[in-house]
Amino acid sequence: MPDREPIETTNLAAAYGFEPMPWSRARDVVVAGILTFDAHVFLGTVRPDGRPHAAGIGAAWHEGDLYFQCGPATRKARNLAANPACTISASLPGMDLVFEGEARRVVDAPALEAVAAHYRDPGGWPVRVDGDAFTAPYSAPSAGPPPWHLFRLTAHTVFGVAGAEPHGATRWRFSERG
Repeated sequence: MPDREPIETTNLAAAYGFEPMPWSRARDVVVAGILTFDAHVFLGTVRPDGRPHAAGIGAAWHEGDLYFQCGPATRKARNLAANPACTISASLPGMDLVFEGEARRVVDAPALEAVAAHYRDPGGWPVRVDGDAFTAPYSAPSAGPPPWHLFRLTAHTVFGVAGAEPHGATRWRFSERG
């Protein structure tokens, strides 16, 4: 499935004289930086009682969506099982981004293999697909023990704030995936 293009772009920094940023700039920042050690990525979920929960995660970009993994017993996985609405916030070189949408568990083998390849290449996390989940010799302690479930966040809204020239702040809205 190819990357999506926004159906609406809103300049959030026009009052400061900045132009709206093109989605291609944000997408390029994500593609180049989401799996680097310089990336700081956080998942925001909602507990069943309505309280917020945030956790640092490792994320991968594949065909226009963000993917992340966690153990089924973790707070974030339990929250997503009750309510798939979530955010992923990323501080990447030159731009901070917030993705709002819904995260769903991925169980189909081709998608699992494709995303595992992103995590492995180049010289990254030695993850492998085991049934409908991931396993590896190690992961972040916050992921819980293996196996790890893979989730796809399909964003309906993305906010970007550029920390590098040209500066700006933009909101992009996307249609639902078909």
